[in-house]
Amino acid sequence: MAQNDADVGVIIAAYNAERTIARAIASALAEPEACEVIVVVDGATDATAQAARAADDGSGRLQVIELALSGGPAAARNLAISKSRAAWVCPLDSDDFFLPGRLGRLRAETGYCDFVADDLLRVIEGRLDAPPHPMIGERMKLPMCLDLETFARANISRPHLPRAELGFLKPLMRRSFLTSHHLVYDESLRLGEDFILYAKALAIGARFKVIGPCGYMAVERADSISGSHGAAELRSLVDASRRLERFRLTPDELAAVREHRAHVAAKLALREFLDAKRAAGLVGAAAVLARAPSAAPYVVTTIAADVLRRRRSAKPAEPARAAAA
Repeated sequence: MAQNDADVGVIIAAYNAERTIARAIASALAEPEACEVIVVVDGATDATAQAARAADDGSGRLQVIELALSGGPAAARNLAISKSRAAWVCPLDSDDFFLPGRLGRLRAETGYCDFVADDLLRVIEGRLDAPPHPMIGERMKLPMCLDLETFARANISRPHLPRAELGFLKPLMRRSFLTSHHLVYDESLRLGEDFILYAKALAIGARFKVIGPCGYMAVERADSISGSHGAAELRSLVDASRRLERFRLTPDELAAVREHRAHVAAKLALREFLDAKRAAGLVGAAAVLARAPSAAPYVVTTIAADVLRRRRSAKPAEPARAAAA
């Protein structure tokens, strides 16, 4: 197939996604702009590879690469990009999917941009017919040209608000920008690999446009891998965030990156606190806070809010009052 600047390579990292991978692949193959769909099955222990191959539409655009061992989503995406030849590459999570026309609408907005992303539409698995909820919604005025300071601060989750970090975005990425800057996903990460890639791109001057929803359906599932992470994953993200300071950042960018890192470090302290409490009781947990006193307010308030939420959900409903005689 002859390729041109309108071509998009869709890259999918898949781990134990046998129930959803066919839906993701079918939605990508339905896009005329998708000249290739590259699926890297990342050491899956289920039938993900078989389900992916069965989703082939016969157009010759699907390539399924099966790895014996899992290297993580960053390594899988890097491999997919290295096999791609499209002018643009676009990640798609294996449990998400595109609505028809998404890639065409994004391509129409690229212009001078190096990255262009649309607001994600969130839906719940099993309730896909319900109206979706935009991730960004009215929190930020779209369209917008993203800068590193805004991006870093927008990846700090806020209490009592739905998750809306811009690191969740799945943009079209200009291949020539990635290759000219030797920009790849950080393979030391199994959490936040998108955030670090986009932050690096912005630090070296990427023109990153964010527009309203074009049809990326982000499916929330109770067993999602991204919904749970341990201390090791959080610690790696803290380290990767620290390496962002090697770039030439403005004072405002540096402050924002450090603010985001402090937030991740507080999450790490919470995870370590809970792990230590489970293993060594309150004494061991207290030692965690002694090592990270700046995280203590976050740990205490988060645990208190969780306890209150559990008590409220467990509280029996008040019996109906007897009707007046």
